[in-house]
Amino acid sequence: MRRPYEIWGCLRPAWLSPSETTFSAGNHTRTMSPSDAAWRQLISALHASGRKASLAITGGGSGAIGELLRVPGGSRLLIEAQVPYDEQALATFLGFAPAQASSSDTAIAMARSAQARAAGLVPAGTDLVGLGATAALVSDRPRKGEHRFHIACANSAGIAHCTGVMAKGRRDRAAEEDLVSRAIVLWLAHACGIAAPSPRSLLDADEHFAETAVAATDTIDQLLAGEFDRITVQPDGQMMLSARRPLVLLPGSFNPVHEGHMSLARVAEELRQQPASFEISVTNVDKPPLAGETVRHRIAQFTWKSPVELTRAPTFLEKSRLFPSTTFVIGADTAERLVAPRYYGDDEDRMHIALEEIANAGGSFLVAVRIDAVGRVRALNDIPVPRRYADLFTEIPEYRFRFDSSSSEIRARGRNVGNP
Repeated sequence: MRRPYEIWGCLRPAWLSPSETTFSAGNHTRTMSPSDAAWRQLISALHASGRKASLAITGGGSGAIGELLRVPGGSRLLIEAQVPYDEQALATFLGFAPAQASSSDTAIAMARSAQARAAGLVPAGTDLVGLGATAALVSDRPRKGEHRFHIACANSAGIAHCTGVMAKGRRDRAAEEDLVSRAIVLWLAHACGIAAPSPRSLLDADEHFAETAVAATDTIDQLLAGEFDRITVQPDGQMMLSARRPLVLLPGSFNPVHEGHMSLARVAEELRQQPASFEISVTNVDKPPLAGETVRHRIAQFTWKSPVELTRAPTFLEKSRLFPSTTFVIGADTAERLVAPRYYGDDEDRMHIALEEIANAGGSFLVAVRIDAVGRVRALNDIPVPRRYADLFTEIPEYRFRFDSSSSEIRARGRNVGNP
C-alpha cells in the first residue's frame, strides 16, 4: 500500500531537504527515506505558523487529528477537534440537519461552525482557521455513490474548499482513511500559509480533484464566518460595527419585506416613542445559515427606508443579550411560542429561565394580532402567558394594526404569476 507522502509527484515541497532523493515509479515520483522527517517538518511548520485552528471531521479522515498531535507543539496550533460522526451529532454541531452529509456545502458549514465556535475560545484578533471535512469511504456495505472527500477552511481571507473523488476498489478503507487524513493536513497547511503540495498530489492521474476559493470581501462575510455577532446596516447602505443599539426592534426573515412590516414598525414607534429598526439573524434554530447573497438581497429591500441589524442571534434570549432594554415587536404566533414549553424541549424550567433572563435584561414585547391557519384572529389575550411574566408583553390593539397577509403568502402569489 502506498503512503500518501510517497506519491506527491513532481511537486517538490520547499521543506523537502536536499539530502532526500526521489525516483520515478509509474506515474509517480516517490520520495526515498527520510520522507517521514519531511512530513514531520511540515507539521512543525504548521504548529509554528502563528495560526489557531479548530477542526470538525466526519465520515473519514479523523486520523488528521493524530497526525497533528503526533508531532510536539500541537497546542500552539490546535484549539479543539471534533468528530460529530453520528447523524444527530452532526446536526447538533451544525445547528441543522444537512441535506447530504458528504458534500461541499456540509464541509463549508462545518468549517464556519468550527470557526465561529473557536472565536469564543480565543482572544479577539486571533488569526483563526476553521476546518470542516466530510467523506464517504469504503464501508461494510456496498456504496452506491462515489468514494469522495470534501474539505473546507474558513479564515479571514474567506472560504477555500476542495473535493477529491477516489476510484472505487483501488484502495481499502485504511488506505482511503490515510489519504483523506493527509489531504486534510495539506489543505490546513494552505489555509495557514504554509507551502505544501495540493491534496491533488495524493490522487492518481485518473481521479478527480477540484478546488474553489471564495474571498471574504466585506463585513457580511465576516459576520457569516462568526467574526462578528452584530452589524448595523444604515439606510444608505453603510455598515457599522458599533452603532448605537436600537430600543425598538422588529425581527424577521423579511422574505420579502412588505407593507405590513413597515406599518407595524411605524405603530411600534408611535407606541414606544422611539425609532424602530429591523433585525435579521443570519443563523436559525432549525435551518441552515443564510448565504451571503441571500443576506445582501434582503437588506437591499430596506435601502433608504430603515436601519437593519444583522446578527447571529436566532433566539430571543440571544437577541436580548445583544440588545438589552429593547422592545421586540412580534406577532401573536411568535409570542405563543415564547411561552410554550414544547419550544424549549418540553422543559418548562428552561422556558422560565429564558423569560427571566430576558426580563432581567430589560427586554419586553409588543404583540400584534395575527391570523392563524384556519382564519381566526389571534391576539395576546388568546395566549396563556404565565402570570409572573405578564408585564413582559403588551398588546397592540387590533384597531392600531392588523395585516392579514404573510411573506409566505406573498411569495406563493408571486410564484403563481410566474415570478421566481
